[in-house]
Formats: sequence, structure tokens, C-alpha cells
Amino acid sequence: MTDIATSNCASPSPQSRLHRLFDRNFLDYTAYVIRERAIPDIDDGLKPVQRRILQTLHNIDDGRYHKVANVVGETMKLHPHGDQSIFAALVNLANKDCLIDRQGNFGNVHTGDQASAARYIECRLTPLARETLFNRDLTEFVDSYDGRTQEPVALPAKLPLLLLLGAEGIAVGMATRILPHNFCELLEAQIAYLEGHDVTLYPDFPGGGIVDVSNYESGNGRLRCRARMNLSDDKTITITELPGGLTTEALIESVERAAKAGKIKIASINDYTAERVEVEIKLPRGVYAQDAVDALYAFTDCEVSVSPNLVVIKDNMPCIMGVEEVLRHNTDKLRRDLEQELRIERGRLLETLHARKLEQIFIEERLYKQIEEETSLQAISSSIRNALLPFADTLIRKVSKEDLERLLEIKIKRISRYDLNKQRKEVRALEQSITVVDTHLADVTGYTKKYLQGLLDKYGALFPRRSELKEFDQVDAREAALSNLQLVYHRESGFLGYKVAAEDGKDGLAAACSELDRILLIFRDGLYKVINVPDKLFVDSELIWLGPVRKELVFNLIYRAGALNLSYVKRFRTPKFILNKEYRLFEEHKRSVIQLLTVGEKVRARISLAPSARARSNALEIDFDDYLIKGEAAQGKRISERAVRKITDITGQPRKEAVVAVLPGMAGEKS
Repeated sequence: MTDIATSNCASPSPQSRLHRLFDRNFLDYTAYVIRERAIPDIDDGLKPVQRRILQTLHNIDDGRYHKVANVVGETMKLHPHGDQSIFAALVNLANKDCLIDRQGNFGNVHTGDQASAARYIECRLTPLARETLFNRDLTEFVDSYDGRTQEPVALPAKLPLLLLLGAEGIAVGMATRILPHNFCELLEAQIAYLEGHDVTLYPDFPGGGIVDVSNYESGNGRLRCRARMNLSDDKTITITELPGGLTTEALIESVERAAKAGKIKIASINDYTAERVEVEIKLPRGVYAQDAVDALYAFTDCEVSVSPNLVVIKDNMPCIMGVEEVLRHNTDKLRRDLEQELRIERGRLLETLHARKLEQIFIEERLYKQIEEETSLQAISSSIRNALLPFADTLIRKVSKEDLERLLEIKIKRISRYDLNKQRKEVRALEQSITVVDTHLADVTGYTKKYLQGLLDKYGALFPRRSELKEFDQVDAREAALSNLQLVYHRESGFLGYKVAAEDGKDGLAAACSELDRILLIFRDGLYKVINVPDKLFVDSELIWLGPVRKELVFNLIYRAGALNLSYVKRFRTPKFILNKEYRLFEEHKRSVIQLLTVGEKVRARISLAPSARARSNALEIDFDDYLIKGEAAQGKRISERAVRKITDITGQPRKEAVVAVLPGMAGEKS
């Protein structure tokens, strides 16, 4: 027992102390990266570096443009990191065309071109930012990282910036991707929420494009985004809008990569993008624009999938939220901020009114004459205070020492009749203003709606919706792929593949396909299976049909059931399958065999039957369209009580897709 107690009370080993030290420091680092760098705050929708840039622009704002280099330098007083991170964040914020007015080359969000050096470009706050982001009375300030100045904890933003601007960030163990939304739709949704209605919001990308929100889940889930294409002519496709988050450079790379891999065919691709996106794709001979659009969506970044992840800092902790939940939070905060502004404004108006009424009483009642004989400052103050007592009911509050000092500093010219009339007008204007403020305070929700509507009327025309919301079908990559491979079956060797040479002077099977196709193989004994496109594969010598899997194909089949030596006819569509698994079209028997296999409609065949002395005819004709299409496992309909000796295809002009199997040893059959 003594040994056990001693071991439990022993001091931790150096290794365990080191582990604890690493754990503690890593947790501190994690919390710092999450809150101070990567994840935006829900209240103002900004990351710290963005907030510091905007506060700096406000501090130095004089209406004129400022060199970006100067703005970056001033921001470094608040931001404990390098100038490059500030410059990159400023350029990114300016290119959103919302809060920062820019002058010079800030790069191109469509092409991905970089901005000019900070010393060559200029910026300033937009009128919208000046009007909606700053109010010192509502802003909580803390010391900056070096204690020399102060920075805001959060800006009193009157816009839902988190949803308006969007954000991306990678922290330790988590990441956020918040998609941008339309200015007008956000404010209209806020008004609808204040009126008690449910709201639904969808993203709006700066590059435009077409967005399918079928799998979107309020800031999470998945979006499918497409480029907008115009068919200038049969040989030219022009891309005029980009999918969300994509540049023309990335798009062109994906097109060239697909062309190099043989998935699409293009003659040339050129980027003429400037203010607007314009990527021109020229097509080669034999390829037409209408047919190439699906291939571009299937094999290039003309269609991309976007997976948003709405992670924000709320109450100093990261959390996952929905778009509508964020909007409600921002709207409730806006209502509280506007109410607080009104109360502060009311207090200022009352204080001003109090001062004006004091002056009015002091001058009109000639209270200044009572201090002409006083010999001390204390006696003067006491005399004025006593003289104001009869007017206490008309004043806003009790008279303070500061009020008395202000009265004693009135200039003699203020006593004139002109100034008295002016002062009465000011008092009436102040009383009217206080009445207006009281009216707004009685209905803060209505005042908030009017404020939002005012912003919409003033700035809404600057922010039209760019992305079109539209539901579209998934492009089948196999159907869109080019059939650029020739699949050949060499009957003598039994090999199949696109690297197999065709048999000279002999009837072999071949099919054009793409590398994405699934190949259906049907053998003479009724066995079938589906495989990937092989380069060279041994499949035996009894293969009678091969081709890419197509759901719409209709198979026409006549087979002999070996046990009864009778023939049956049936029709079926392309069967369902598991890759590389073997199936059967009829029961296995050593004498069971396929006698005729065609694909398509309007197919006819002549059947020669075993002779019979009592039969009027030993032949009959059948039209496959007269038979119902059933499952591939169905037995089918018996052709005759007699054995079938020969089958001849008598289709006049068979469809191009119709293929007739060549069965060795069956004389008189046609392919």
C-alpha cells in the first residue's frame, strides 16, 4: 500500500509535462486562428483583418482616394501580421464592389489576373459603407495588439454583410464557405421577416451563371453551377458567364485538359474577357455546337458542384448556422441598434432643448440683470440658480453647474431681438424633432422597415441579380462522351478490345464506343454480361452481339429451347445488371441456342419449319412489333409445335441501329 500511495503522489514525468504544454499551446493557437483569422463574426460579418481595413479607411476618410500602400500601412497599426495579408484582403474586399470604391488596376475577378502594386492603386469608402457601417456611439473599442491605439470589437453594421459578401476560411479542424447573396433580396427578406413572413434565400455569384438549388440546404448542402453559353453559330460556342468561384483561366485549362484526353473535340479556344466574360470555343469539322454543349458540361468545369459550409463566430464560439437564421439574427440586431440610436439621438435633442430653454429664460426674463451687483462667482451662480427656480417645470431637467457656466458665457449680442426670434425657432424645431423620434420609438419595427426600404430605394439599382436560378438535369457523361474508340471482336482468337485488329475478309463484330461506356456482351448459349471497355480481353469464340449499354434499345430474340427442341420469340429492353456478373436470357441446356438476335423496331423474319405432310405450309412470317416488350427473363411465345429449321431476316430497310447476329452453322441467315 505504501508503494502504491507513493507512486500516485509522485510528480509527473517530464514527458507528460511536455505533452500538457503542447496541448495547451495548441489549443491557444487553434482558438486564435478560428476567432482572429479564418472565421467571420456573425454580428458584422467580417474577419478581423477586414474590420481593421474598414475602420482604418473610416479613420482617414476625407472623401478623396487614398493610396492603397498608405491604407495598408495605417492598418498595420491595428493588425499584428504582415502587409501582404492586409493588401490581399483589401483587394478581395474592394473587388466585391460593395464597401470600397477603387481606382486603378485591382486585378480581374473573372480572369484571375493580379492587382497592381499597392503604390499604384487607390481606394476609399463607398457612400453605402459610410452610411451603414460606422457609429462611434454603438461601437465597443479595445486596445490594439501593441496598446498604442484602439480598434472596434465589431462594427455596428446595418447590413447583413456576412450573407452579402460571403466568406471563405480554413482554420484548425474546421473551415467555412459562405456564399454571397443579392443586396436587394437580402433587404427585402429582412422586411418580410419584420412583417412576420417566412423567407428563403439563395446565393448570387458575382460571375453570374446558372445555379441549381435542388440540393441546397439553407447555406449548406450542395449547389450545381453552370456557365452560360451562347451558340454564335454551328461552329462557335461563346461562354458569357462563369460558374460560382471559377475564373476564365481555370475554365480554359479544364477545357484543354478534356480535349487532350479525347473527351471533347475543339479547334481553338480564346479568352477575350475584359469587363465582361467572353471565352470563345471554335469547333472542328464534323462537330456541331448543339452537340458539344452537353460534353462541355459533362467533362469540363463549365459545370461545377459547390458545397457551402456556413460556420460563423457567435458569442465568441464557432457554430454552424443556416442562412435564414443568420438573417434573423442580423435583423434583430439592426432593430436593437436603430432603437439605441434613436434613444441616443433623443437624449441629445433633449439636452440641446434644455440648453436653449435655459438661454431663452435667462435672456427673455432678464435674469442677467440680477447679477450686475454681485461681487463673487459663487454669489453669481447662487443668484442665477435661485432666479431659475420658478421656471423648473418648463425645463427638461435640474439645472447643473455646467448649465450655469454656459449661461455666464453667453455673448452680449445674443440678447438682441434678432437672436431671440431665432432661438424660439430652434426650440420649436427641437421639439418637433423630439416628437418624430418619440414616434419612431413607439414603433421601432416600422422604423426599421422604413430604414431598409430607404436603402433599397437609394442603392438597390446598383445590385441587380447576376445568377439565374434554374433546375437542370444531370448530364449523362457516357451519353455525352465522344465515341472515339473502335471495339473489335476477333472471333478466331476470341479476343475483344479496342487494341484488337479486325479480321481480314471475315465477318466480325465491332462497335464504336467511348472510354466511359459499359459494353453488353451476348453469347450464343444465351449468357450475357456487362463489362468496362477493355483494351484486350479474352471472351471466347461464341460471342454473337456486343455494343454500348443504351437504355432505350429494344432486343428481338428467337431462341431454341434445347430440352423441347422448340423455338420461342420474345422482346425485351436493355436488362439491368451488375458489372461483370453473368446472367442468362433463357434456361441453360447444351442444345439451347440463340437463332436470331436483332435490335430495333419494324423488324420482320421468315421462319422455315420442319416438313409435315398434314401442314398446309412449312414457312411463316412474323413481325416482331406484334409482340409485347417484356423482361429479359420471360420465356417468350412459342413459334410453332414444329422445330424451326431456318430463320431469315426479311426486313426491307432495317434501321441503322438494328444488328443481326451472324450465327455460324446456320445456313441462309442474313446479317
